[in-house]
Amino acid sequence: MFALADHLLHPEGDALPREMDAHAAAALLARGITCRAPVGGAVYGTLLNDRAALAALGDAVNAAPYKAPPQAPVLYLKPRNTFAGHRARVVVPDDAPGVEVGASLGIVIGRTATRVSAEHAADYIAGYTLIGDLSVPHTNVYRPNVRLRARDGFCVIGPALVAARHVATPDALEISVSLNDAKPPFTANTASSLRNVAQLLADVTDFMTLDAGDVITLGVPHGSPVARSGDTATLSIGTLPPLVVSFVGAHRHNGEPS
Repeated sequence: MFALADHLLHPEGDALPREMDAHAAAALLARGITCRAPVGGAVYGTLLNDRAALAALGDAVNAAPYKAPPQAPVLYLKPRNTFAGHRARVVVPDDAPGVEVGASLGIVIGRTATRVSAEHAADYIAGYTLIGDLSVPHTNVYRPNVRLRARDGFCVIGPALVAARHVATPDALEISVSLNDAKPPFTANTASSLRNVAQLLADVTDFMTLDAGDVITLGVPHGSPVARSGDTATLSIGTLPPLVVSFVGAHRHNGEPS
């Protein structure tokens, strides 16, 4: 079981994550520290859980081979090589036009969840974190492409895992992504999800077990911005601590010439 009372951060250089209150977490982050991902379980992304994303497909959802919108959640795995933390530097592939920066709510599981009903879903949620779900821009949504979604650093997590009791309305949170502090930022809302947090957890655990520490994302909003080498993105969801990620060219390693 994974129990959490407040905020969990993993400052770079610390052997283990630290639990602290919101004030202490804010003070630490204000110093400009870098962080590792505060969670280490499996991370599953969710596709087509945004109403605008599904609407943008138009009649394509009724074309062969599927001939109908998906009836169950469309999931993909973000493997461990993709994990990165607050203030990470992510490489933009040389052969890509940029990197799509999707801000998604990460639902962190608190105990083993199998065939959980929507009515009892909250009992299985330890907390929430911010996921920078990155991908090379593409149009294929039915068969998630590992090459486009599983690059090193393409799952930026944190900076904090926030206990569920501090997130009263996970289905009505403002989402914002700003590139280089540009105004206005890209905005969305978790209210646009086809499946809310409880229903998503119920539908996923109907066919697979989630373990304590695993994360499932609510999904990336349609129209998320594309970052290029030299850009810095600031992601925010509700009152969760903002997540910062920078993008560098493939000829650079950790910000230094290779």
